[in-house]
Amino acid sequence: MAIRNIRKLGDDLLRKKSREVEVIDERILTLLDDMTETMNAANGVGLAAPQVGILKRVVVIDVGEGPIELINPEIINLSGHQTSVEGCLSVPDRWGEVVRPKKVVVRAQDRNGDYFEVMGEDLLATALCHELDHLDGVIFVDKATRFVNPHEDDE
Repeated sequence: MAIRNIRKLGDDLLRKKSREVEVIDERILTLLDDMTETMNAANGVGLAAPQVGILKRVVVIDVGEGPIELINPEIINLSGHQTSVEGCLSVPDRWGEVVRPKKVVVRAQDRNGDYFEVMGEDLLATALCHELDHLDGVIFVDKATRFVNPHEDDE
C-alpha cells in the first residue's frame, strides 16, 4: 500500500467525469488499498479516485464504522434533507454548509465484483453523496450555500 498525492481544487482532473470500472483487477484492488491508506493518513472520512488522479468510479468511505469500498456506485434512492458543514481533502481549510439528502441508498460492487447496497443516514449519507459527486466532477464548493469557519466558536 502507498499514500497517494491528493489533487487540490484548481486541478482540471477534479472536474472530469470518471469512467466505469469494467474489470476489477490487481490495479483496482491496489487503488482501493492505497485510497484507504491515503484517506486515513489525511484524517478524511471519504476519498474518490479522481482525488488521487484516477478517473475511475471508485470510492472509499469510513465514518468511524470501518471502511466501505464502492466500485461503480450509483444512488438508487434518497429521501429527506439535511444541512451540514462539509470539508474536503481536495479543498484544504475551507468548509461550507451543503444541503444533502438525509438518507440515501447506494448500489455498488465490492472488490470481488459482487453487487451490494449500502444505506446511509446523516453523516454517512452526506459522505456518500459528497464522494459520488467527485465521480462526476462536482466539488462541495459548487453546492455550498455559505462558507463557514468551523472553529468560529473557539475565537
